[in-house]
Amino acid sequence: MEIWINPACSKCRSAVSLLDAEGAEYTVRRYLEDVPSEDEIREVLDRLGLEPWDITRTQEAAAKELGLKEWARDEGSRDRWITALAEHPKLIQRPIITADDGSAVVARSEDAVRDALARK
Repeated sequence: MEIWINPACSKCRSAVSLLDAEGAEYTVRRYLEDVPSEDEIREVLDRLGLEPWDITRTQEAAAKELGLKEWARDEGSRDRWITALAEHPKLIQRPIITADDGSAVVARSEDAVRDALARK
């Protein structure tokens, strides 16, 4: 299991604390430093069952600069969104846990972290 975190994020710290409390084995990826490639983002999206706009932090300054709220949210625009996430990783919703069963969750709540832990 891997968790993508921003150490400055309280939800990320809470998720890591819960994983530690449960004795989970996991790898931490500080995705702002170890930026995921477009292919890695596509893989995580497939595992999440979501589209790139579903995991985009649209309130970030970079999102406003890019005008993301105006971007189309359709199959033809998918690659544009993925490129933006790879070029501006701060836009990626966090934390994301890739579970051992091949799925993934956006682990912003304790329930979501527990869901990831249950996926063996």
